[in-house]
Amino acid sequence: MTLQISRRSMLKAAGAATGAVGIGTSVAASRATAAGTSFAHPGMLHTRVDLERMAAKVRSRAARQTAGLAKLTANRHSQSTWRPNPQAIVVRGGGGVQNFGALYHDVHAAYQNALRWKITGDTAHADTARDICNAWSGTLKGIGGGSEVTLLAGTYGYQFANAGELLRGYPGFDLARFQDMLVKHFYPVNRHMMYRKTNCIGHYWANWDLCTMASIMAIGILCDDRAKFDETVDYFYNGEGNGSLAKAIPYVYNDVGLAQWQESGRDQAHTMMGIGLMGTICEMAWNQGVDLYGADDSRFRKACEYVARYNLGYEVPYTTYTWTNGVHCVKTEETVISEGGRGGGRPVCERVYNHYVNRRGMAMPNTREMVARAGVEGGGGDYGPNSGGFDELGFGTLLYTRDKATAADTAASPSPSKPTAAKPGTPASSGPSQSSAGQSSGDVSAEGRKGAEDLAATGASGLPLWTAATGVTAVAGGLLLLRRRGQARRDAE
Repeated sequence: MTLQISRRSMLKAAGAATGAVGIGTSVAASRATAAGTSFAHPGMLHTRVDLERMAAKVRSRAARQTAGLAKLTANRHSQSTWRPNPQAIVVRGGGGVQNFGALYHDVHAAYQNALRWKITGDTAHADTARDICNAWSGTLKGIGGGSEVTLLAGTYGYQFANAGELLRGYPGFDLARFQDMLVKHFYPVNRHMMYRKTNCIGHYWANWDLCTMASIMAIGILCDDRAKFDETVDYFYNGEGNGSLAKAIPYVYNDVGLAQWQESGRDQAHTMMGIGLMGTICEMAWNQGVDLYGADDSRFRKACEYVARYNLGYEVPYTTYTWTNGVHCVKTEETVISEGGRGGGRPVCERVYNHYVNRRGMAMPNTREMVARAGVEGGGGDYGPNSGGFDELGFGTLLYTRDKATAADTAASPSPSKPTAAKPGTPASSGPSQSSAGQSSGDVSAEGRKGAEDLAATGASGLPLWTAATGVTAVAGGLLLLRRRGQARRDAE
């Protein structure tokens, strides 16, 4: 069922008032906090309590956190000797020089060094993270390229914001300039994607919306901008694109406690990526007192179980997925679940497992098996040299392993935000195999395991070009997709 929050139009207006404009114009930075609102800091993927828990577990030599820290310290991006490579213009996709690797390497180096400082207290790592962030905020003039600039702005926007949040208050870190960089160069691309007018609204895969939503939420928290945070929560329930909850998870099989992911018929690497992105959004919201994890009877938990189960080699139910593609809204179908990338890995399971099982006391037998099979989660640089290996910040074994919550902890948890009304004229989105919620997915018949494949990169060129000059991104050549090429081009996204 598609859900709706009654203040939707108010939030859109608020977003416009805080610097939201269409592609092709510049945007002024805005760090104003809405009256009567405040954010917890640090309060994105990690809170003060989280960081103190990690440090205490490492000091006590707890096995999982010790192994997780070893994974972090072994990563070359986490070394205090890392030196930044800021670019004035960063390009992803299109015909320009593809230099966006400089950005994602530095983003992950900033985040990993900031984590090492928070956990070990070694300020050499804080200095390195600070210098990376300051170098980029003092150099970057714009981002652009092909349509994949959306993935750049979304993925590295939320990741960079998380690094900056960890450095908040550290001597010498220019927070104001860092905030301005994200609001001026990343947020306009985010907002253009969120409320796009090109192609059918269902054209883009869920991960495009989800990285965009994560970036807007993270920038909102970093900048104490309540309107941006609320805009993401609203889109999570009501968004027209495939990142909204009911569209990212279109079919629910309550009789077996599973739910089908939107990209399951595409390939498994992007499906796992989507689980990571929705988990990122839910975790950041949770740390600000909003429970998206629990929305619609913990619909996301069922999707995590579905994706884990299939990638463990078992069979799952599948309903033909239909969408409208390209500018002409061509009806397109995926009739079978994809084996592409089946059994591969991304560091996305620890976070959701520890939330639902150890925070909330819920069952996730397939995700538990996935966590056990994956071993200690790494981060950027541990899953391949291309962009797909940097789509997730990772290190979940270190960062998200937690003891089981007490009854008092569970009672004190935030309640799911509840929209006021269903969107009129929208059919229910639950799948054909429905019964009572919450049953173990272990009831699905098991099949033999399949072989693993390498991670796929996030996307590739092949869509109409966007160009950038001094921070202004423009549409070039019209956004035209031929019918006969609609599916092939969608596969590149």
